[in-house]
Amino acid sequence: MKRSEFLQLLGLGTIASFSPLHAEETKTEGQKPLVPIALGTWPFALQSNKTAMDILLTGGSALDAVEAGARLCEANPKERSVGLGGRPDREGIVTLDACIMDHLGNIGSVAAVENVVHVSSLARAVMEKTPHVLLVGNGARQFAQEQGFPMENLLVPDSESEWKKWLEKSEYRPIPNVENHDTIGLLALDHSGRLAGLCTTSGMAFKMHGRVGDSPIIGAGLYVEGEVGGATATGHGEEVIRTVGSFRVVAAMQEGHAPQQACELAVKDIHRFFLRRGVSIQDTQIGFIALSRNGEVGAFALRSGFSYAVNENGEEKLVKAAFLLS
Repeated sequence: MKRSEFLQLLGLGTIASFSPLHAEETKTEGQKPLVPIALGTWPFALQSNKTAMDILLTGGSALDAVEAGARLCEANPKERSVGLGGRPDREGIVTLDACIMDHLGNIGSVAAVENVVHVSSLARAVMEKTPHVLLVGNGARQFAQEQGFPMENLLVPDSESEWKKWLEKSEYRPIPNVENHDTIGLLALDHSGRLAGLCTTSGMAFKMHGRVGDSPIIGAGLYVEGEVGGATATGHGEEVIRTVGSFRVVAAMQEGHAPQQACELAVKDIHRFFLRRGVSIQDTQIGFIALSRNGEVGAFALRSGFSYAVNENGEEKLVKAAFLLS
């Protein structure tokens, strides 16, 4: 079978023809001035977007904005799917994942990290201070210590009590839209037209120790192409990895689709991919948000329940995403 036929069989033909590193330069001459935008998954992104917008409105970069927004949530023990409040795996150990990407294609990522609250900043340190793009486990923690990140106990009392309760039955079944396994994904556009994106998560609650989802995987949980746009994903990480979800959205944007259309096309392609495999999707949710180089926003999900936050030039709102399945 030819490579092109194989990719078409998987529904990846669009991706095969996309070359983000050779994307044509977007013309900005004659366009209205860019308005800074911060965009994030789920209601807790309202706070992150506000923090990001404070930076954007004072001329700061999109990269600084998404990092600051993520750090706010990571430090909050009441935000139960990221950072300090993240839920543990089935061994009672909290492990965190994150990735970051800028408009030039610079990337950094960490996965299965213990004892570090701000894995968003650690991912940026990997991007800026190492020759690598991904560090995992003990190696990532060692690098964090070398960079002066404090080592902390991430298992807060609420997480510990939930874990002990879970041990009574030890049932592992993800539930769509129940925030025991979710992500904060952030995208930003600054006054200079620079895009950046970031994902941070504690992954699925009570996962196998060492499990890594889509959030730290560039192209799956996050993708940014500076002259096109960016996208980030939420939901069932294994399926987002399997379908290269965020790259798929940006690929559609490169072909000329608006962010909303691109998100819809990606979700519909993924749904068809499920049907071809004969796999049940009743316990699966996948959602995307996207932001174009000219400031257009889009979002779409496999099923109802996904919401996202938008802050445009200081004006914020929470939006229920459109969806495919009732």
